[in-house]
Amino acid sequence: MLKRPHWIGLAAAVVLALVLLNLPSQATARLKFAFSSLFFPLFGLGNSAQKLGDAGGMRAVPKRTLIAEVEKLRQENDELKIEVMQARQTAQENALLREAVNWQKKLPWNKRLARVIARVPANWWRTIEIDLGREAGVLKNMPVITAEGLVGKVQEAGSSRSRVVLLGDPQCRVPAMVDDPARDTGILGPGDSSVLDESILELTYLWRHSQAIPGQKVFTSGLGGVFPKGIPIGEITQTNSVGYGLYLEARVKLSADLRDLEHVWVIYP
Repeated sequence: MLKRPHWIGLAAAVVLALVLLNLPSQATARLKFAFSSLFFPLFGLGNSAQKLGDAGGMRAVPKRTLIAEVEKLRQENDELKIEVMQARQTAQENALLREAVNWQKKLPWNKRLARVIARVPANWWRTIEIDLGREAGVLKNMPVITAEGLVGKVQEAGSSRSRVVLLGDPQCRVPAMVDDPARDTGILGPGDSSVLDESILELTYLWRHSQAIPGQKVFTSGLGGVFPKGIPIGEITQTNSVGYGLYLEARVKLSADLRDLEHVWVIYP
């Protein structure tokens, strides 16, 4: 049985419920707002406690672990950079080989592609080595060219590699022809020592009445039997009268860049 205080409390609750049910809507809303104001701080305290717990969990990660993660990411980044560099180099090499194959179809000479594998230290700018030798049919004095023009000739052929002497070396003089109306001929050899540009050589023994002028192209003449006729060599930049007017001399800017050789073509007989 309920005791007297319980009956009193139950009666008060019933009376309070009846009063609340009969209150106007505005009074009911104000009463709800008052009750919610009492409980909001408790909800906010609960959210704050949860955030502090999350933050504490983050701070709980050891510093040593974070350092290891950063180092791992740095290493992965470096590896990706290296892969990008390798991919770029491969793409450039593929483009060069595609260009070389397309260029090969346009020329009448019997030729074979070779890779430059070294430069001779004693004559760095004038001698290279290629990965073709006697096993590939390479012989001494075979011309060597690029898509831009004449490079030099084979100086010595080994079993699987050969040494190539480049234009500008005293051992690589080339009978040349000027693309002028008279088709003047001369000998291309080392340039003037006072000219620091390694790509400018001298075309000597031109006829004194030669019509050679700056801007004209220079090709191999085919004389001498070593270099086939018509290989591009370069372009005349200047002409001078020498030997008391007995003959002309011309400076020739080479078409091929001898400082940047990666692949060359060996011309077979």
